[in-house]
Amino acid sequence: MSDFIPLSVPNLKGRELEYVTHAVETEWVSTGGPYVNDFENKIAEYVHAPAAVSCQNGTSGLHLSMLAVGVKAGDLVIVPTLTFIAAVNPVTYIGAEPVFLDCDDSLCMDPEKLKVFCEEECELKDAADLANGSSSNQKVLIHKASGKTVKAVVVVHIFGNMADMEKIMPIADKYGLRVIEDATEAIGTYYTDGIYKGKYAGTIGDIGVYSFNGNKIITTGGGGMVVSEDKEYLDHIKHLSTQAKSDELYYEHDEIGFNYRMTNLQAALGLAQLEQLEAFIKVKNDNKALYKKLLAGFGGELLENRDNIRSNCWFYAYMCKDSDERDRLISHLKEHNIQSRPIWGLISEQKPYKGAISYKIEKAKYYRDRVVNIPCSTNLSENEVEKVCEALKAFKG
Repeated sequence: MSDFIPLSVPNLKGRELEYVTHAVETEWVSTGGPYVNDFENKIAEYVHAPAAVSCQNGTSGLHLSMLAVGVKAGDLVIVPTLTFIAAVNPVTYIGAEPVFLDCDDSLCMDPEKLKVFCEEECELKDAADLANGSSSNQKVLIHKASGKTVKAVVVVHIFGNMADMEKIMPIADKYGLRVIEDATEAIGTYYTDGIYKGKYAGTIGDIGVYSFNGNKIITTGGGGMVVSEDKEYLDHIKHLSTQAKSDELYYEHDEIGFNYRMTNLQAALGLAQLEQLEAFIKVKNDNKALYKKLLAGFGGELLENRDNIRSNCWFYAYMCKDSDERDRLISHLKEHNIQSRPIWGLISEQKPYKGAISYKIEKAKYYRDRVVNIPCSTNLSENEVEKVCEALKAFKG
């Protein structure tokens, strides 16, 4: 049997050992240490954000972001159904409720359905007219059927593609929704054209969140990062991530905080990985182009990214004709010692979210039944791409 070809594994061939060894030798291994600040500064510089705050993972970053923008128990938060469940669970940590929305052909949130949901299923009301006694002159979006406030929208940039932020942001602005960008799969992706030309995934909404999990394009083993143009948001997120100490010397705490800070060891690893990010993105794009070239004319195709972005090409989405072919292909590749996986099950159909509000989920079901992720590691060789394509062609017959 040929050597195993994994789906997506870390590439640790830079200065990782040097930086981590230095952190150990200087005994800065916990949440203090110079690498944490350095990594935060370098991420902010890379995505052209004014500042960044590190955290334990992307999930904790999303949790902190929702708290920072004011999501409260009983509020509604619009989320995609086609995503990893970690994008949705933080909504429930707070006691808020998700509203599941469909995707478009980018696999990201459908802005047209977002618009119609806000127009037809909700209504704008003056905050001062609500029963909570608010004296604010702001407008609040109320879901008609439940009477609950729609506070925010979580936009996930799937597989390193970019959601249509040019359409989403005006909708959010009109209806007073805070936008949290789940860019956990999309660090390095940016617009090459349009009104957001040069803007990186994670830097367009109110807050952006990145992940450095082991299968991401760069990794700290675990770990995440939050960016924003709003200093108050970032200050609050940092405060919450360090147990909300109002007086560090005397251990005074002014609200419920969390132990969500990144360690110096993780940051040392991440700093070395960040130095290689552009090279990794080139490999990802080159290998996707090679896949497309070798598969041309054989009945299989990879989904394209939005044409006005430079994508980090984190994962490749190979299209099958139906769920039966999807499952048979995964088994076929496994027999050839090639790891693959289906896209996620729809979150709105998962047991914890049965009964949650869902709005016109249609296209997400189509892609759920057809997408297979194929090997895409940044150390994937041309020879390995060729072997995967040979297996795909053999499956097609």
